[in-house]
Amino acid sequence: MSKVAIVTDSTAYIPKNLLEQYPITVIPQVLVWGPETLRDGVDIQPVEFYTRLAKTTVMPSTSQASPADFEKVFRSLLAQGYEVLAITLSSLLSGTMDSAIQAKAALEGQPIELFDSQTTAMAMGFQVLAAAKAAARGASLAECKAVAEAARGRTGVIITFETLEFLHRGGRIGGAQRYLASALNIKPILELTGGVLEPVEKVRTRRKALARLVELLGERTGGQKPMRISCLHANSRQDAEYLLEQVKSTYQVIEGTVTDVSPVIGTHAGPGTVGICWMIED
Repeated sequence: MSKVAIVTDSTAYIPKNLLEQYPITVIPQVLVWGPETLRDGVDIQPVEFYTRLAKTTVMPSTSQASPADFEKVFRSLLAQGYEVLAITLSSLLSGTMDSAIQAKAALEGQPIELFDSQTTAMAMGFQVLAAAKAAARGASLAECKAVAEAARGRTGVIITFETLEFLHRGGRIGGAQRYLASALNIKPILELTGGVLEPVEKVRTRRKALARLVELLGERTGGQKPMRISCLHANSRQDAEYLLEQVKSTYQVIEGTVTDVSPVIGTHAGPGTVGICWMIED
């Protein structure tokens, strides 16, 4: 019987206690900060990153894991007798999938499958864990990929930003839009759908934005089925814990966690970002 290993990238930021239960390999994304090249979650951790980000005059930039990074991991797992399923963040947000494609091409004929999660953070993490659990039950490579695909259709993520300053610094929005949002205390809500971030609505005040996230979760899921929930945060754990409690008191949550936003994603989101990732149980 073949055995299957799951590979993903660090933007999933799956809690360590869950990673340790399954054959999951995480390839770090890359943060470039001035002269430094830092591996996401290895050379720099979230608390250090967000503290530094709030004070910096030099904005970091990001780069996807390289084809060589993927090829090294693929070769190691193949040598251990594994077949490989690589699940990456949305190909519309990053070139990470392209790196995986190049690595697979260099290992032509080997049992490697690639899967675009069309999302990131724990919305991707839930897909990774679903596939890893299937692998632990003895599922084939094709079956594990099918499990990930089914999970993708039941996952989602909605987020709100504390400030638009970091989107502005990264060149994602103009200064006028950032200024207006700040002056009116507007908290935009966005959703990752179809592999890209799309605006949902704008809400005034932080507390109203958090309440609206809880409402939107019900609107997106129907609110009737059991769900796995992860409330993500960028250096705003208290708000994420509050959000998780509100979700637990409103919906059927069979598993709820609070997770960090990885430094690579946080480069564009900025401190104070919070959101809800979910997976509806099949």
